[in-house]
Amino acid sequence: MTFSCMSTSRKSALLLTGLAILLPTVMLLSIGTGPVSISPAEILLILIDRMGLTDGDIAIQTQLIVESIRIPRTLLGAIIGSSLAVSGAAMQGLFRNPLADPGIIGVSSGAALGAGVGIVLGSFIFSELTHPLIVNYGVSLLAFVGGVITTWIVYKVGTTPNGTSVATMLLAGVAIGALTGAGLGILTYIADDTTLRSLTFWQMGSLGGANWNSVILAFSILGPVTALLCRYGQVLNAMLLGESEARHLGINVQTTKLKLILVTALAVGVSVSVAGIIGFVGLVVPHLIRLMVGPDHRTLLPASAMLGAVLLLTADMISRTIVSPAELPIGIVTSLMGAPFFMSLLWQQRKRIA
Repeated sequence: MTFSCMSTSRKSALLLTGLAILLPTVMLLSIGTGPVSISPAEILLILIDRMGLTDGDIAIQTQLIVESIRIPRTLLGAIIGSSLAVSGAAMQGLFRNPLADPGIIGVSSGAALGAGVGIVLGSFIFSELTHPLIVNYGVSLLAFVGGVITTWIVYKVGTTPNGTSVATMLLAGVAIGALTGAGLGILTYIADDTTLRSLTFWQMGSLGGANWNSVILAFSILGPVTALLCRYGQVLNAMLLGESEARHLGINVQTTKLKLILVTALAVGVSVSVAGIIGFVGLVVPHLIRLMVGPDHRTLLPASAMLGAVLLLTADMISRTIVSPAELPIGIVTSLMGAPFFMSLLWQQRKRIA
């Protein structure tokens, strides 16, 4: 029996099983990839040694690279890729628009502006603040606050006593994106050479600053958020039928919209604050899953979580090796991977309309 002739449930089970096997494999490859290549056998030996199960002869340098650099970077990439992909799938289901992505409600652009303020004006803003959390994560905190503020503005603009208008929120998100773009332009204009370079590279996205503190922060927030979004499969399936039909099925549409928007804003805001702007993951991954198993969100959401992690880790491995020993910002790699796919989607839609 060919793959295309299989039942939807069988294809879904095969896809989820395959991704469950592929994800740890890619994570293992990610830990071993970089200027210093480390074999899977060495990685496993280091992990076993850390658990106290063996006294293997392991080079200290290799152990430090694996435990302090590669593992935190891989874990951070996996959770960010998962959260961005699931957020994209949720927004596409909520807006009933396959071209929607997690930044459609303005959270990415707001977070970018907040981070820009922290990078360019941080020395002035944080001059009197000495708390370690502010000193170490000031830019990330401002990025998160910026994302939350823009999401709140977009939601308030799109909400009336009669409910929330998805179309109005979409247009408000576009307007907010233009305003935050202007704000970033002003910050770029007044920045000195050092802050301008930092601002530019932050907007390109990177996992290079990963450490155990950022991993703990990301997993403590993004882990539960991603798991929560994955539970909305049945609800999003009903929303695809239309809001009136969803109400007839007993779903509180207004409350569902609010919860999904807030949870998505939290996921994207935290991801952007930790790793900068990483585009196309939330747009491309749900489409790839739909092409394989269809639009059922009960499969789409968990599959997107795993494939999002695989895609971002793959892009990160490319970014580490393509210009080695330097590192290409991961946002550039994801854009180069995602833009052609996005254009192909637009071309397919054009042919359907014609």
